[in-house]
Amino acid sequence: MKVTLLSKYSRLGASSRLRSLQYLPALEAAGINVTVCPLFDDDYLEGLYSGQGRSVGSVARRFATRVRDLRESAHADLLWLEYEALPYLPHWLEHALMPRALPYVVDYDDAVFHNYDLSGRAWVRRLLGRKIDRVMARAATVICGNDYLAARARQAGAGRIEYLPTVVDTDRYPFTRRPGNAEPVIGWIGSPSTQHYVTELAPILERIGEKHGARLVLVGARPDVAEWFRNLPVEVVPWSEDTEADQVARFDIGIMPLPDGPWERGKCGYKLIQYMACGKPVIASPVGVNMRIVQDWNCGLLADDHEQWFRALDRLLGDPSERETFGATGREAVEAHYSLQAQAPRLAVALREAAGGKP
Repeated sequence: MKVTLLSKYSRLGASSRLRSLQYLPALEAAGINVTVCPLFDDDYLEGLYSGQGRSVGSVARRFATRVRDLRESAHADLLWLEYEALPYLPHWLEHALMPRALPYVVDYDDAVFHNYDLSGRAWVRRLLGRKIDRVMARAATVICGNDYLAARARQAGAGRIEYLPTVVDTDRYPFTRRPGNAEPVIGWIGSPSTQHYVTELAPILERIGEKHGARLVLVGARPDVAEWFRNLPVEVVPWSEDTEADQVARFDIGIMPLPDGPWERGKCGYKLIQYMACGKPVIASPVGVNMRIVQDWNCGLLADDHEQWFRALDRLLGDPSERETFGATGREAVEAHYSLQAQAPRLAVALREAAGGKP
């Protein structure tokens, strides 16, 4: 079976790496040959991350390549989209450029429809507000990373919806226990665009750090983020795919603070899954899929306001045995459900069914 994958990014982009590209070896072993056509490549992303911005000419060239990829995908059995084929272009134009009679699946791990329907620009809301709903409605299958996204797909009239969590490769994540007498580490992993979620907890983290002699490790934040924490030892570590699992393994507790907003409800809890994969207890805001992960799998605590965050951190930092228990159940949950090994067979079935069962 031949599939053309129209990912948004190359492997450097987290959504593409986690939702599709990490599955390719398992899919190939299952007889599904995937041709990858990213919209934005490593050079584009490296320039963006370094603050160079984006030029109109550069984006236009990549869109022209995407139109060519759409045309050449007609020989495939199935088209696999990440979010949409042509971002910020209206649905009627995107649909006109899609290969006729070729079924497609579309995957969502973020509430990208809110880029349009909640945009601050009236013309975006008017022209594109319902675009993602139309993409969903025409898809053979909509693959969603959480219930919030699945609810939107149902509202849009999607004919078939598959729930597929964002997962880790357990072979890459060591299940580790730190020495009980080590300086306790509160850890967070993310990116400069999401570091504000953790800096908003600065007063609480400083209080808890002083009480328990803890320090904070931030993986993927900007180096200057340490300036937010004047009375707490902070280590800022650059993110890399090769080292991220080893960095998480250094944590004693993994945290995922979030405000309760429309965009945040669409997140898939990937930070929690990384912490759990290394056997670390989690503390998370009760927003979106975070509640399902923590409550269903009993892998940590939920905390809403600042006082709840302080009590949750205080409880786990003061009880190494509870940390170990939560960490062990979290690892079991990853092996059973939130792993590449558990979900790759389900994805292969979903792609085959979307293509009409073609061998």
